Amino acid sequence: MAVSSMTGFSRTQGRNDASSWVWEVKSVNGRGLDIRSRLPGGFDHLDQSVRRRAQTIFKRGSITLNLAVERAGKEVAYRVNQAVLDEVIGLLPEIQARVPGAAAPSLDGIFALRGVIEMAEDTLNEEDKAAFDTEILGSLETALESLLTARRSEGERLADILSSQLDEVEGLCVEAEALTAMQPQTIRERLKKQIAALTEDNPAISEDRLAQEAAILMTKADPREELDRLKAHLEAARGLLKEDKPIGRRFDFLCQEFNREANTLCSKAADLELSRRGLALKAVIDQLREQVQNVE
Repeated sequence: MAVSSMTGFSRTQGRNDASSWVWEVKSVNGRGLDIRSRLPGGFDHLDQSVRRRAQTIFKRGSITLNLAVERAGKEVAYRVNQAVLDEVIGLLPEIQARVPGAAAPSLDGIFALRGVIEMAEDTLNEEDKAAFDTEILGSLETALESLLTARRSEGERLADILSSQLDEVEGLCVEAEALTAMQPQTIRERLKKQIAALTEDNPAISEDRLAQEAAILMTKADPREELDRLKAHLEAARGLLKEDKPIGRRFDFLCQEFNREANTLCSKAADLELSRRGLALKAVIDQLREQVQNVE
């Protein structure tokens, strides 16, 4: 099976003569693919490359990529990005005009804005910078592959749980089908009592009309159609588990269909035992859908 989870974590370290760095990559559930990169000052130019690499591997999940860099053998030097600082200061009059009475920003607040303070890279020429970027991105590839392995490992566990829950649904369907065979007799007995009470007050109702109404009621109360659809959904769900691509969205939709049929089955149940099977089905289907929320 090729089910992949959306949750996982990986950590990769790298080092050269001048620096050491660590990538930490975390993935949690998400409706789509949401990638957030947290890069230290001086590495903002890698943001698009980082995102593209993650997008080529993952299709769903909320993924956070965090990079920490340390300079070996010396303290990290920082500098003020004069261009960014001038742009921020130039915007202040416009902001104050739009928000009259707003307190003037503090120097600490201005320097805390991203890009105003950055790491000094004067010691590296362009060729060295490019080589360093290549090393950083190479470590990211390792971290992303490790995350992929973690998500697939979790996916294997999820697949076992989903298969077990589908087996439970199938077992309940078999039990419900056996009880359905007794359903016409239960409905017939109930109708007899209702007809007896009805004809007592309305003796003019013909037996043919009563038989016609009884047949309509029994057809509407027949749950076999719902059970047939539940079997079809089971087959489709097991087929999804065998696919080698993301199945989370389609499986979630299938769970909605499972739940719809279980609801109708409960509404058609003519006896307590069949009603109990229907409620048990709803409970298992709800657990199934909970697990599916973790599937890519």
